[in-house]
Amino acid sequence: MRGESTQKGKYVSVSDEVVDEVLKEGKSLSEVLRRAIKRLGIPVSDFSQRAGIPASTLYKILSGEREPNLRTFRKIVSTLRALESPSHERRKFIAVIGSRGILDNIERKEIKCGEETLEIREYAVTTIEEAMIAAIQAEREGASALVCAPILSPTVEKIVRLPVATIKPRGSVIRAIELAAKKITA
Repeated sequence: MRGESTQKGKYVSVSDEVVDEVLKEGKSLSEVLRRAIKRLGIPVSDFSQRAGIPASTLYKILSGEREPNLRTFRKIVSTLRALESPSHERRKFIAVIGSRGILDNIERKEIKCGEETLEIREYAVTTIEEAMIAAIQAEREGASALVCAPILSPTVEKIVRLPVATIKPRGSVIRAIELAAKKITA
């Protein structure tokens, strides 16, 4: 999808095409932007969030009810460019947020899910605050899902728009209880 456009045989990015069509050719931004967002394959709500433009404002621009000011237009073009950049097309990954002790138990760096292979990225934290920051950072870096501790997951689910899975230790809880019992009886 990206880079389909050509102008006299040379590559023209989606963002350059939007600028050319709107500023040089005088086409309607609503029509050109709607087509660009569709070509990039991103929902309007996600584009709005990435651009830092309120969804209501973006919908008004797309419907032709409103023309953006220069600052908003720059945000639109910058977001289009960011979505086209090679770093945007990086591999999908699952973020695992936890203490170093938990993360050291992860033996793999990727996991196969159907036909797709997902990278596993570790986010080492020592406090709840660091864990919250790591969750937001992982989302910004393009995580497809998050895995975190049970104490963290209910809050994380409220602040990120990603699937969240909770680490549920089974045998380790029993081992910890047995250790505590030994300490009491020793």
